[in-house]
Amino acid sequence: MKKSDFFATAPKGMEPLLAGELRALGISSVAETRAGVAFEASLEQAYRVCLWSRIANRVLLPLAVFPAPTPEALYSGVRSIRWNEHLSAEGTLAVDFSALQSQITHTHFGALKVKDAIVDQFREATGIRPSVARERPDVRINVYLRRDEATVSLDLAGESLHRRGYRQEGVEAPLKENLAAAILLRAGWPEIARMGGALLDPMCGSGTLPIEAAMIAADIAPGLLRPYYGFLRWKGHDAGVWASLVAEAQARREQGMKHLPPISGYDADPGAVRIALVNVEHAGLQGRVHIERRELASMDAPRSHQPGLVVVNPPYGERLGQIDELRHLYKALGDKLKAHFEGWKAVVLTGNPDLGKHMGLRARRIHTLYNGAIECKLLSFDVIPEWYMGHHARSVEAAATGAPVASSPEPHSEPLNTGAEMFANRLRKNLKNIGRWAQREGVHCFRLYDADLPEYALAVDIYEKWVHVQEYEAPKTVDPAKAASRLSVALAAMPEALGVPAANIFLKVRRQQKGKSQYVKQDAAGNFYEVREGNCKFLVNFTDYLDTGLFLDHRPTRALIQSLAKGKRFLNLFGYTGAATVHAAVGGAAATVTVDMSNTYLAWARRNLALNGFSDRRHEFIQADCLEWMENEKQRYGLIFLDPPTFSNSKRMDGTLDVQRDHVMLIKAAVRLLERDGVLLFSNNNQRFKMDREALPGLRIEDISRTTLPKDFERNPRIHNCWKITQG
Repeated sequence: MKKSDFFATAPKGMEPLLAGELRALGISSVAETRAGVAFEASLEQAYRVCLWSRIANRVLLPLAVFPAPTPEALYSGVRSIRWNEHLSAEGTLAVDFSALQSQITHTHFGALKVKDAIVDQFREATGIRPSVARERPDVRINVYLRRDEATVSLDLAGESLHRRGYRQEGVEAPLKENLAAAILLRAGWPEIARMGGALLDPMCGSGTLPIEAAMIAADIAPGLLRPYYGFLRWKGHDAGVWASLVAEAQARREQGMKHLPPISGYDADPGAVRIALVNVEHAGLQGRVHIERRELASMDAPRSHQPGLVVVNPPYGERLGQIDELRHLYKALGDKLKAHFEGWKAVVLTGNPDLGKHMGLRARRIHTLYNGAIECKLLSFDVIPEWYMGHHARSVEAAATGAPVASSPEPHSEPLNTGAEMFANRLRKNLKNIGRWAQREGVHCFRLYDADLPEYALAVDIYEKWVHVQEYEAPKTVDPAKAASRLSVALAAMPEALGVPAANIFLKVRRQQKGKSQYVKQDAAGNFYEVREGNCKFLVNFTDYLDTGLFLDHRPTRALIQSLAKGKRFLNLFGYTGAATVHAAVGGAAATVTVDMSNTYLAWARRNLALNGFSDRRHEFIQADCLEWMENEKQRYGLIFLDPPTFSNSKRMDGTLDVQRDHVMLIKAAVRLLERDGVLLFSNNNQRFKMDREALPGLRIEDISRTTLPKDFERNPRIHNCWKITQG
């Protein structure tokens, strides 16, 4: 399908989130810029952005770029565009015009010149002209003049995408819908919701945060309720493609509503509660999002709900008297969190970070967002027992002022409880032993801790200066509140024990993945970090996906691939983010082919190859079902890496792939593509896997699982299986 250049606008500070969203929607060519993201996509993908982006304001399709230092040049450039390809002579239009560092400074005058150029073109050609409609025109035109260069675009959104269609009424200074979504994404709400965690907004106003939270948790497209888009009466509109996308979104909403966790909003103002209830009804969430009138003083955590997220947008205060009152409000909020929400996470958006210091909590992470023109700080907290409050996490004051975190903090004034002290000591012991080994071997990313203590069922991985923590899903017999409290204590102990700032620690929950859930995006932060592995470099992501993009247990396997690859054609099946492909390329492979079903992971693989200096045509990326692709492939390869998931969906086998059941067929299909003296490395992570040698006659099959097991994974020798297979 033909692709075009587009530009999605976003409020200041939200550009990284928008870039992450676009990648999650399968768009690989994404460039984050000031006030938005440029991307290359098909029309279908651009429609999908309009329908599914929770962050974007507008989606623009550029038509022309030209110098416009004078009104005459602007008029001439606009008139050179073939407007009859976009708008009928009887249609309506509107023009949005903005200018920066240009000779034309009056935006209304600039908009008039653009409108005149368009209508004059129609009048001369047809004798009639389009009319101006400020509200919901057939075509909305956006002109951005920067340093006397004009970019003329069609506004596919037509009006800002933050207008979802459910908010019929608002309170004073309501929170915009895309800002609410940004708060929730930064807070990690998508993963909390998948875990079944509850959400509470104790100052919900018109209900925007609870409604946006429900739409995220239930996989509801934010644009599904909108009655108007700028492309609906555009001549280039593809109605069939749009109808298909809407039908898909409706089906996803119906399915997602079955898994909606508890979501509640409180407010002390009865007028705000009334408005919130109306908005919840318009959003189609009546009976699914609970709204009630309640003072902050009576706020508590519902006992029937699993610990989740408290999200608050309290007043910021402008006058001195207000500030005095708000100090008490913020303190009361902090006291309530510490008293009733142990084990929960909390985020507070404030335009006055000094007020946040009165909460008596330590911010684990701070992001900058803008509420209109107001620069705000989003303070993220893990609500841990009050006795443990100290210097283990960066304070609100230090983070707000940019003060450095102490590298060697003073001992805590209160002793750790026995379990927490045992956990901290184990981390220190492992860091001394495994850390020394890693330093000696030049290993930069390694597993430090893997549920060594039963009470702390975590996997802790070091990625250079970052720490990636995965909590193993607790059995149903474990009290969720106790598990959450234990996790909070462990997280709070890590900065001191590991000597890293709390902002460099990232948490995910590991659970058994089945079917399509293994490919579901966890978040949309869009933050990638560069790490090293031997003589290779990789981009990892700690928040957005189930895994980071680099399987650490395969480190020796990738080193083996690098040693075998010189001069050979290399095939990476189920290629994921292309880490094995990078090692093959660095090892001197003559060419590489990486095959995976996910366009998102293939785009990631391309970036990994480019990071290591490989971007030429010798390296090919193919989005396909590996089984179907192998059936039709004619090329032969000297080295193949076959690393299928334990379980997956595949059209080839009636909807599922099971590595134990299907490994014989997989291996036979891969061996068919081997050169006569080629090598197949077959690996998987099924801890109960058994190789069916009898079903694979004529092959030399060598179990190299033990030799490809790295030292940092020796606690669990069945973490993966690896086999070297050649033709007999």
